[in-house]
Amino acid sequence: MRPHLSRLPMKLRSSLHRTLRRPTRPGVAFALSAPVLTSRPGSRTGFVVLAIAIVGFGLVGLTGCGGGDTEAVPPMPELPDAPVLRFSGRPLEWAGEACESAILIEAETGTILYEKNSHDRRPPASIAKMMLELVVMREVDAGRLSLNDSIRVSGSASKLGGSQVYLKQGEVFSLEQMLEAIAIGSANDACVAVAEHIAGTPGGFVQLMNREADLLRLEATEYKNVHGLDDDPNAINLTTAFDIAQIARQLVQYPDVLRMASTAEAPFRDGQFILRNTNELVGRFPGLDGLKTGYTSKAGFCLCATAKRGDLRLISVVLGCPTNRDRFGVSRELLGLGFGSFLPMEIAKRGDVIETEVPVAGGTVASIHPVVAHDLTVIVSRPDDRLLETRFVPVEDLQAPLDPWDPVGEIEVVVDDHVLATVPVWTPVAVPKSGLGGWLKSRFS
Repeated sequence: MRPHLSRLPMKLRSSLHRTLRRPTRPGVAFALSAPVLTSRPGSRTGFVVLAIAIVGFGLVGLTGCGGGDTEAVPPMPELPDAPVLRFSGRPLEWAGEACESAILIEAETGTILYEKNSHDRRPPASIAKMMLELVVMREVDAGRLSLNDSIRVSGSASKLGGSQVYLKQGEVFSLEQMLEAIAIGSANDACVAVAEHIAGTPGGFVQLMNREADLLRLEATEYKNVHGLDDDPNAINLTTAFDIAQIARQLVQYPDVLRMASTAEAPFRDGQFILRNTNELVGRFPGLDGLKTGYTSKAGFCLCATAKRGDLRLISVVLGCPTNRDRFGVSRELLGLGFGSFLPMEIAKRGDVIETEVPVAGGTVASIHPVVAHDLTVIVSRPDDRLLETRFVPVEDLQAPLDPWDPVGEIEVVVDDHVLATVPVWTPVAVPKSGLGGWLKSRFS
C-alpha cells in the first residue's frame, strides 16, 4: 500500500535545503534527514567475526556488516537530462486582441501559457537581430570569437539606413561594443559590420542564421538579411511568434545578452553617442531583462520580452501591434498575468535524504534511507499550490543485493490524485546479501 497523502507546505523550504539535515515538519509526506542504516535484528555478526578470525582474515572493518562499513562509495551519478523543472499549470485565459500574433511561454520547459496565431508567418522587423546575437554567442562559446575582438567598419556597413549608430568607414570597435549597439540601440549598421567580420559578407552570415534556425528546427523561419529591414520585397525575413520564443529560450542562457538587453542607456564612441534602449519596459517592469523590439510598416510594432522573478522566467512575443503603446501594453499585461497566475514550488533537492525507511529483504541491513536523485520544482497555477500534495512510493519487496545509487522508489507530486511529476530516489549505500557468503563477496569483489 502507498503511504497516505500529506499537504505540502505553502512556503518554499529553500533555507532548509542548505543544510544536511531536514527535520520532520508537520504536513510533509516525506521528511529529510541524515543517512541512516538500520541493522537487521538477529543478524549473526558475532558468528561472522568468529569465523573470519578463525580463517585468518582479521577483524578490520568487520563491523561493516552491521551498517558501519567504510568502503568507498562511487560518486552520485549525474542525470543531465532529468527534468528539474516541470510545468503543471493551466493555460491562461486572456482576451488580448491588440496584436496580430502573440505567445507567452515558460522559458525552461518551453510550455505555452498563452498563444494567438503563434504559428502565422510574419516579418519580424528588428527582432531578426536576435538570431544574429545568438549566432555570435555560439561562436564566442566555441572559442572562435571573443567579445574583445576588434571590428573595422566597411564602406557598405557605414551606408546602411534605419536605426543606426552612424558608423564611419575605417572606425574600429570591439565586438562587445557592436553587440551593445545592436541589443540596446537596434543598430542596423552594426549588424552589417558584425556579419562581415564573421562571415565575410552579410549574405554569408545569413546562411549561418538559417543554419542555426534549422538546428533549432524552426521550420517556419527564413532569413534574407541580418537586420530586419523589409523594403526590398525579395529580401523579407519571415518567422512566427512561436519560433521567436524558441530563439529567446536560447538567448536567455547568455548572461552577456541579458546584461546588454536590460541596459537602459550606454555610451558609444567614447560617449559621443548615447545608446538608448528601444524597449520601454526596461527598468519599468519588475524582473525584465530583455530582449528585442522591432518595427517596420509591414511588420507593425513587435516585441520579444523576458522577465524573471524568483525561479520563474517567462518569455512573451507580440507581433503586428498597431501602435508602439500597444506592443508594450500587451507585453506588460501578458507577463504580469503569467507571474500572477503561476507559482514555482520546490519539491526536493538532489541529495536530500528521505527519513522514511525502505525495508530491504535478505540484506545485511534491515532498511535504508534513500536520497533524492535530482532537483525538482513544479510550477502550478494559483490556487493549486494549496492543493499540492507529495507522497513517497518505495519499490515493493525490495531485495538485496543493492549497489550504491540503485533506484528504490520515487517521490510523486499530486493534485487531486493526479500525478503531476515524479523524481526517483536511490540507495546511497551498497546492501550485500546477509550471511557470510554475501559479506565476503561485498568485501573482496
